[in-house]
Amino acid sequence: MSAPASPSPPADAGAAQESQRRAERRQAIVERAARRFADIGYADCDMGNLAKDLGIAKGTLYLYFPSKEELFYACVDAGMQQMQAAVETAAEPHADPLERIWHAVRAYLEFFERHPEHVELFIQERASFKHRKQPTFFNYREQIRGRWRAVYLQLQQQGRIRSDVPVERMLEIVGNLLYGTMFTNHFAGRQISLDEQHAAVMAIIYRGLLP
Repeated sequence: MSAPASPSPPADAGAAQESQRRAERRQAIVERAARRFADIGYADCDMGNLAKDLGIAKGTLYLYFPSKEELFYACVDAGMQQMQAAVETAAEPHADPLERIWHAVRAYLEFFERHPEHVELFIQERASFKHRKQPTFFNYREQIRGRWRAVYLQLQQQGRIRSDVPVERMLEIVGNLLYGTMFTNHFAGRQISLDEQHAAVMAIIYRGLLP
């Protein structure tokens, strides 16, 4: 008597596996494309060569991204999503608002230290896609300000930070300071350790220049 046939996996399980496979391949494409865009520039990045690097057919690459422009946008979006996730992960365990800001800033600086390719993509986006109303970086920054606005407001209400400067202005100044630091690190390099730079940035944010 023959053994009973093994039951076939449910159709929804097969669909879930295929969806996972596609998501993983898409992520691999974006990660490799981000590095290639950063290394050689948007104009010189060829979709055919990228497909060869990934070991897939050029037609397969176009199934995921109909154009090089859409692939570039996906790379910039992915970088910002990864940065935000890193910042949230660093800040989340800390209940004290000042501690949350401290660790969020550290994670921000560390992310771009580890992923300089994303800084290059910001530069290329501004140079190659001037028709966009606003660069991706600032679109994402606006999206997450609501969370940090609440943190700053809580600190003001507790009397732990100055109340004579509007929260919106504080968010703008701190954001611009970090944005500029990220680019300066990329172009000129840090002359001190990341820990030292982070401590100096936070000293300026929390206490200003006056003794």
